[in-house]
Amino acid sequence: MAPVTVGTGLAIGDGAFRWDAFFMTLVVGIAIQVAANFANDVSDAARSADTPDRLGPRRMVSEGVISSRQMWTAAWAAVAVALGAGLYLIVIAGWVLVWVGVLSVLAMLTYVGGPWPYGYRGLGELFVFVFFGLVATVGTRFVHDATATVEAWVLAVPMGTLASAILVANNLRDIETDERAGKRTLAVMMGEARSRTFYAVLVWVSFAVVGASAAVGFTPVATLATLGLAPFAIGPVRAVSGAARGAALTGVLKSTSRLQMATALALAVTTAAWG
Repeated sequence: MAPVTVGTGLAIGDGAFRWDAFFMTLVVGIAIQVAANFANDVSDAARSADTPDRLGPRRMVSEGVISSRQMWTAAWAAVAVALGAGLYLIVIAGWVLVWVGVLSVLAMLTYVGGPWPYGYRGLGELFVFVFFGLVATVGTRFVHDATATVEAWVLAVPMGTLASAILVANNLRDIETDERAGKRTLAVMMGEARSRTFYAVLVWVSFAVVGASAAVGFTPVATLATLGLAPFAIGPVRAVSGAARGAALTGVLKSTSRLQMATALALAVTTAAWG
């Protein structure tokens, strides 16, 4: 929802907003996210990556609550919902969205699935930055009038870095169980200390980009108000830098998610009103 919110604010500020484009984009974004979570659950179970000592929310397939077939059925049902809304967006914004949709579904399926799961090879954060940052934000702005503005590309960066920070916190929490299961996430490859530093860099870069883009005129000066949210980043950054583990990192996941949504709302309001 966060990148869709930012892209929508930009469309309003540019006088290009369409209610139908907003609603359908929101449906696509949520449906693809749901499908990705379901696919990850069943794919991790197939690779025995979800061991009993794993932290975090329950995984339904590995615990035997839901069968693999049922989970795949649910995942493809979510994809079908995204496809239905996506076809509408293609009609109003053009065929370039076909490629966006195809690549998004492929990224969803191959994160921890397929013969070469990129999430097991340290590329998860990169793909999250691209799809939950660049593609989602710029794509949302694009569907309103088939325009990808400089503002959209710039503000897609903090959406992508904050989304990546969420994944870094997740993988840092699971670093020991992932390593035992042979899951080579970026956290496993970088090690605990560097992963903690990387999380902080991603969070602070998000605010630095917002400030710099307003300072050079890429975005309205009003977007500087978003920097008022920076103090809310101190807590999670301090927790990660202070060697937080286990349940404490689950709390960081939640606080970082809230920070991303709050940042998105602030950027949307300021670009909509002063874009």
